[in-house]
Amino acid sequence: MDAQYTVGQYLVDRLRQLGLGHLFSIAGDYSIEWVNRYVEQSQIEVIEEVNELNAGFAADGYARIRGIGALCVTYSAGALSAVNAIAGAYVEKVPVVLINGTPSIKRTLAFEQTGFSSHHFISGRQTDMQAFEHLTVAAVRVDNPDLAPMMIDYALTQCITEKRPVYIELLEDMVDLSCQQPVGSLKPARVMSDPANVEESVAQLNRRLESAAKPLIWVGIEVDRMGLHEKATSLIHQLNIPYVSQLLSKAVLSEDDTLFAGVFDGQASTPAVKDFAEDADFILALGVWLTDLNTLGWDTDLDKTAFVSLDTVKYGTFFSPQVSLEHLIDGLLAGKVTRDNLKWPQAPAHGVAPVASSEAAITYQGFYEVIPQYIDEYTIVGSDASLNYFGSLLLKVPSAGGFVAQSSYSAIGYIGPAATGICLANNNDKRVMVFAGDGGFQMSAQCLSTQTRFGLNPIIFVINNGVYGVEQWLADASVFTSNRPFYKSCVLHPWNYSALAGVFGCQGWKVSTYGELRNAVNAALENSTTPTLIEVVVANKSIPDNAGWKKR
Repeated sequence: MDAQYTVGQYLVDRLRQLGLGHLFSIAGDYSIEWVNRYVEQSQIEVIEEVNELNAGFAADGYARIRGIGALCVTYSAGALSAVNAIAGAYVEKVPVVLINGTPSIKRTLAFEQTGFSSHHFISGRQTDMQAFEHLTVAAVRVDNPDLAPMMIDYALTQCITEKRPVYIELLEDMVDLSCQQPVGSLKPARVMSDPANVEESVAQLNRRLESAAKPLIWVGIEVDRMGLHEKATSLIHQLNIPYVSQLLSKAVLSEDDTLFAGVFDGQASTPAVKDFAEDADFILALGVWLTDLNTLGWDTDLDKTAFVSLDTVKYGTFFSPQVSLEHLIDGLLAGKVTRDNLKWPQAPAHGVAPVASSEAAITYQGFYEVIPQYIDEYTIVGSDASLNYFGSLLLKVPSAGGFVAQSSYSAIGYIGPAATGICLANNNDKRVMVFAGDGGFQMSAQCLSTQTRFGLNPIIFVINNGVYGVEQWLADASVFTSNRPFYKSCVLHPWNYSALAGVFGCQGWKVSTYGELRNAVNAALENSTTPTLIEVVVANKSIPDNAGWKKR
C-alpha cells in the first residue's frame, strides 16, 4: 500500500475515470477539506453552487448529457436539502453521485455515548444513511480506509449499472488516510437476461411485426438511459416502421429522421399523431414508462401494445420476465424482419405559423409558434413542470439528445438549475434554451447566480402568467375557460423577474408583444457570456392549444 495515496484521492480518481469533469459543491466544514485539497487539485472543476437543491438539479442535468454527475454537501443540514433532487434522479434513472461530508468517528461516538452533539447531528450515524438508502441504488459509509476502495467501487459501479443515484458518506477523518490505489477501471455490470425468455419474446414480437397492417414503434426513455440509441435506430430502419416518442423521451432519437411521426403524449398530441396511435393495430413500445403526464387522458390499449421495459415483456396476457431491452432489440435485429409494404400516411411536416403582428399581445400558444424558428441542431431545449410541457412537446428538436424534461417526477423549479449542469456538460457547444413557469422559477431563481459566476449562457424563458398554471390545470382546468377565479393557493406573489438580471449581473428582458419577444431572443442569441432571462408576460388564463382538451 502506498502510504502517500489516500482515500480522498481514490474517490477523486474514480470519479474522473468515469468522465466527471465538474463537481457541484456547497461549502461545509465536514467536506471542505476533501474539496479543497483533493478535488480542487484535480482535473475536476468545482462549481460552487448557491444551495443544495440547485446543486442536485444541476448534477442531474449534467448527468443526462455526460453520463454521470456529482455533488458534494455537508452532513444533514446540507444533505437533507438535496433529498428532492436525488429522489427525482432515482425516479428518472439519472446517474448522480451524492458525496456527503460526515462527522468523524470521534464526533459520532461522543454524541452516541455521551449526548455531546456536534453541529448538524440529528440522531446519530444512521440519520442521513436511512434517508438516502430508499432513494439510491447504493448507500455506503466510508469509515475504514482499508474498506474504502471496495465501498467506493461498489457504489460507483451500481451508479453506472443501474443509471440511478448513489450515496457516499465520506467521514472527515478518513480523507487523508492511506489506502490502496485503484485497480483497473470501473465498468457497468453485465446485463442479465433469461435466454429462453428472450427467444420466446423475440418470436412473439416478430410474428406481430410481420402480420400487422399498421404497426407503430413507440420509443421510450430507457433507450436513452441504457445507451441504445444506435441499436434502436438500426431496428427502426430495418423494420421500416414509423415511430413516435413521448414527452419523457422526446428527441432521444433525432426528430429529423424520415420515420419519425411525432411525440405521442395522449390527448396533448397533434391530431395526426393521435390518429397514428388510434389506427395502429400493433404498437411496439421500446423502453416506454407509463405515467399520468406521459399518457395524458389516453387509455392505453394493452391488447395491441407490447411493452419492453423494466426488464420484462408485457403484451396482452403474454408476460416474460428477465428480458433486457438491449437483448430484446438484439434479437429483433437478428431476425431481420422488414416491412416494405406499409401504407401509412406521411406524418405532416411542421408547418410555418402565421407571423403575428409585432404589436400584438403574446399568448401561450402564440409564444410557441414563434420559438421554433430559433431552434436548430445546435440547440438543447428544456422544459420545466408547467404548462410549458404542452408547448414544448410539439417543438421540433433536430438534435438527438437535444431535449430535457423531468416529466415523470416533475419537480417544479427543476429546469433553471438543471440548465447549469447542461451547459457545463455540453461545454457550451450547443445553445441551451429552457422554458420555466413563473411559479417554478421562484423556487430556484438563484441558478442565475451560478450561471453568471461561471460564464454560462443559457436562455431562460420565464412565462409570467401570475399563477401556478399547471397545478390549477391538474386540479380544475375549467377555470381557464370560465369566469371563475383561480384557487387562492395557485396565485403567485408578483415578481419583477427581468429585474433579477441586475441583481445577479446577467442580461434580462421583459416582453409582452411579439415584436419585443423577437428583439429579446435575437439579443439573447448574441449574448455569449452570461445567462439571459426573458420574462414573457401572458394573460393568466392563456394556455397552449393542446392543453385545452381537459374540461375539468
